Amino acid sequence: MKAVILAAGYGTRLQRDVAADSTGKFAHLSGTAKPLLPVGRCALISHWVRALTASDCVDRIYVVTNAVYLAAFEEWASHFTNVEILSDRTTSNDGRLGAVACLQLAVKHFEVEDHVLIIGGFTQLPFSSVTVTPSSKKDFSLSKVKERFSDLQAKSEDSCLVLSYQCDEQDTRKYGILEVDGDLRVLCMKEKPRPTETKSRRACPCFYVFSKKSLPLLDTFLEEKKEAPIDEKDAPGNFVSWLIPREPVYIHQISGRFDVGNLPSYIECDLYFREKLQDAGSYMV
Repeated sequence: MKAVILAAGYGTRLQRDVAADSTGKFAHLSGTAKPLLPVGRCALISHWVRALTASDCVDRIYVVTNAVYLAAFEEWASHFTNVEILSDRTTSNDGRLGAVACLQLAVKHFEVEDHVLIIGGFTQLPFSSVTVTPSSKKDFSLSKVKERFSDLQAKSEDSCLVLSYQCDEQDTRKYGILEVDGDLRVLCMKEKPRPTETKSRRACPCFYVFSKKSLPLLDTFLEEKKEAPIDEKDAPGNFVSWLIPREPVYIHQISGRFDVGNLPSYIECDLYFREKLQDAGSYMV
């Protein structure tokens, strides 16, 4: 299995917050790509690389960034032996390719013919609620994800896997919400529905395992959307929603995630890793 970490975003909300912060405490974050933000003792994306390596989930990690942050990512990647960097060659948020196109770019550039684990390294890290008992804190485990995907593949080689967690009722309008059957197969994804539009509260973060058989469908999706606005091609969840009626997609349940989209959410995530994470060495493994 290969991993593709989508890191070509420009972090416009976070950078606006940093620029507007009058305390100056976060000035060092100015101009830093979100995946390279210091979270605890290392960059956010380094947590992913360490866990992916320790869990033996993948044999190669590809990171797609943009031309603006390319040098910073190349310098960061020089400390790892299993990471390769690819630029989408864009230089502004307005000119971005979109996450689905970046995934397609990585698949074609690196000639991927394997199952692919896709991670939105720009936004999220899974976590266990700090209110759970220490014995259950390893709620999210890459090894368990790998085992779950292997079980699904044994039943059908078309099977794909996505993460899901229960969100609050008032937050359904922020996320893609999954409706599933009794076997935890996804029936549909509703994009930012009102609470009255669905009984489900299953939010879907940007963490997917696509079977190698599903990868050619990236071309089909992007061909269908070639005249569509960038918003329809940007969020990778749009591809997942399109994929659901075409391939079997199942969920793997977790407690929640950090969404590092603005300064307050970054501060919360960093605080968790500095003060509340009890075993950083086994985190996500």
